[in-house]
Amino acid sequence: MFYEPKNGHGLPHNPFNAIISPRPIAWVSTRGSDGRDNLAPYSFFNAVAYVPPQVMFASTSAKEDRGDTKDSVANIRDTGVFAINVVEYAARDVMNRTSGSWDRDTDEFALAGIDKADCTTIDCPRVANAPATLECKLTQIVQLPGVANFAVFGEVTGVHMRDDCLVDGAFDVTRFQPLARMGYRDYSVVKEVFTLKRPDD
Repeated sequence: MFYEPKNGHGLPHNPFNAIISPRPIAWVSTRGSDGRDNLAPYSFFNAVAYVPPQVMFASTSAKEDRGDTKDSVANIRDTGVFAINVVEYAARDVMNRTSGSWDRDTDEFALAGIDKADCTTIDCPRVANAPATLECKLTQIVQLPGVANFAVFGEVTGVHMRDDCLVDGAFDVTRFQPLARMGYRDYSVVKEVFTLKRPDD
């Protein structure tokens, strides 16, 4: 099968997300200029540079009470900071709870019963028991083609790692089993890891 997205795919569900998978999930926490905290997951997310360490996530929809975007991007525009919390399999249900289109006054930490802690290098909350959290300072927001499509880039200024995830000096993902987004409403979990040496190793 071949299709051009501009002409539609003719299938019951859009296959695009399923083709580009698995995708890591950025559980983005922010604090608005009004002091209200927000937490929401985004699966268009990845690391984009080593030195300095940089990450990006994309928001692709809007809410009526935020105009052209969602709470996360609106807060980042106002404050210039955000945190990305790693989602483990054990947190799948509470993460999913925070994915709702809640009004801007809702604190998703409280809504889902998630413990929060303060970040160290930025004024922002983080998921207290996350396997890892990346504290980020905004470098740029890029408006992409289409309605409400924004890519947010940030430099990582602080890194939290849960002690039980460190094994012999390495961050071991098998200790917490990262959750990944597949297509549609499907998810996956990382349980096995293998190593491949590069030709120039």
